[in-house]
Amino acid sequence: MAEMVKLYIDGIEVEVPEGTTILNAAKKAGKSIPTLCYHEDLPPTAACGVCVIEYEGRPGMQRACCTPVAPGMKVITNSKLLRERRKAVVGLVLSNHNVDCPSCAANEKCELQKLANDLGVDMHMYEKILDHRPEDKTSVAIVRDPDKCILCGRCVTVCDEIQTVHAIEITDRGFEAHVDTAFSAGMGASPCVNCGQCIVYCPTGALREQSHLEAVWDAILDPEKHVVVQEAPAIRASIGEEFGMEIGSVTVGKMYAALKRIGFDAIFDTNFSADLTIMEEGTELVQRINNGGKLPLITSCSPGWVKFMETFFPNLGENTSTAKSPQQMMGALTKTYYAEKSGIDPEKIVSVSIMPCTAKKFEAQRPEMRDSGYQDVDYVLTTREFVRMIREAGLDFKNLPEEEPYHALADYTGAATIFGATGGVMEAAVRSAYYLLTKKDMPNVDIKPVRGMEGIKEAELEIPGVGKVKVAVAHGLGNARELLTKVSKQLEETGKSEYAFIEIMACPGGCVGGGGQPYGSSIAMRARRGEGLYQEDSSLPKRCSHHNEAILNLYKEFLGEPGSKKAHKLLHTNYVERSVVSGDAVREITHKH
Repeated sequence: MAEMVKLYIDGIEVEVPEGTTILNAAKKAGKSIPTLCYHEDLPPTAACGVCVIEYEGRPGMQRACCTPVAPGMKVITNSKLLRERRKAVVGLVLSNHNVDCPSCAANEKCELQKLANDLGVDMHMYEKILDHRPEDKTSVAIVRDPDKCILCGRCVTVCDEIQTVHAIEITDRGFEAHVDTAFSAGMGASPCVNCGQCIVYCPTGALREQSHLEAVWDAILDPEKHVVVQEAPAIRASIGEEFGMEIGSVTVGKMYAALKRIGFDAIFDTNFSADLTIMEEGTELVQRINNGGKLPLITSCSPGWVKFMETFFPNLGENTSTAKSPQQMMGALTKTYYAEKSGIDPEKIVSVSIMPCTAKKFEAQRPEMRDSGYQDVDYVLTTREFVRMIREAGLDFKNLPEEEPYHALADYTGAATIFGATGGVMEAAVRSAYYLLTKKDMPNVDIKPVRGMEGIKEAELEIPGVGKVKVAVAHGLGNARELLTKVSKQLEETGKSEYAFIEIMACPGGCVGGGGQPYGSSIAMRARRGEGLYQEDSSLPKRCSHHNEAILNLYKEFLGEPGSKKAHKLLHTNYVERSVVSGDAVREITHKH
């Protein structure tokens, strides 16, 4: 246990553990030191100098984000000199920043904008020295705007240290320094997996999603188009906070009401296809266990993780479930089953998904995702785009009445809801895999060891007739790399792994922390959203995917049975190896069963 250190912040005595930074000690004293490059989830870069403080016995100024406390230290957080220095730093940043706030995607969420207002900085205090660089729109998911970059380094830190993808870097020095990709080839020609964590942690809107919003509005307002929509499990736990509701509030009924008023012709729910994914993925796991197939089986719901696997771990391609993600399963059903049942020409159907994830934009455009005979999902909107859509429609989301969706393709169980949280896919899959193996429901469906925000979680389950089955969960690609390096070594040395089943989510916290979620999405906020999903799960009458009657009817009417030939054609996929340099497909590494 760390020793406690006593110090004074503006004359206020505080006691904090040894090694605490002055920034965090000040919070305990009720003092908020302004910051710009700092983020609570990331190691400090000390890049901007906004958080400067003074303390007795030390000349000059120190950066509070990276300076540890010392016994008896007397810290000054507010003085004339400090105020002048902070204003000067912010003014210089603004002089090299494209200040088009009203039209910026991060308007009213921008930390630079807020800081300038809080400090009373005149954005014209310094002459503009903006060195214009063109936007990078080479990625199908992410746009970089160098003119809004403030070189805080957060995007590079999260890409390198949290996700371990290394798609971007700060290149050149001094006034020439800027964030770029290798050889300035653009995000689309880099190993970027489209996870979007760089967007979530960007303080200014220098990174944003490739927006499909106008295309979706055009489709809705076209009387010749039949526009259907699906919404991911995590959306219901994050959308409300953007309209003044408590973080983690689950707003399913209001979400449906908003979609109806916006004008979608049919409202489905990705929770339905999450239950369907469990039936297919669970069946695949059971078949591998019973028939001596390749283990561990690794989940395939996270498209950022799938591209990461294809790029850095193609040796585990055959261990990755062939089941499509819930988004893509719903897309395939929309233009086959739904079109057939409704008597609608699939060519007139526009399939839209609302996702917490920027990588879903990439996934929807993969050439493998056309098993319906059309592009299965036409457009993907992030949570941020959905928020803008609600505001453009003039809706008072917080006060909308609770409403129901239009179709049985929206029916779901609690197992589907928890897909949005790290460990949720694992828990949902085990609930049904246990039944598929034993023909009995689990005595207790709450598998708490796989819940929570620990980076890598493990559990050992006793399944009658099978014995002990060890499973693992990793969220955040750095944690995934650590776990899968271990698995790869085990497979190489012994031909088998200690795990039977592994869940990987690209984003820290799972989908509740996706790259399409609201700006400023901290780990603490992600945990609260996840708690909201678990609360909905516990409140629902049916909590196992194999109890979803609409899913059972779908198999009876259309698919046959889980793992059938038709199910494999529509609901399963294959993978490719990708270049570590460019992210381009190199060769096919798996085939559909």
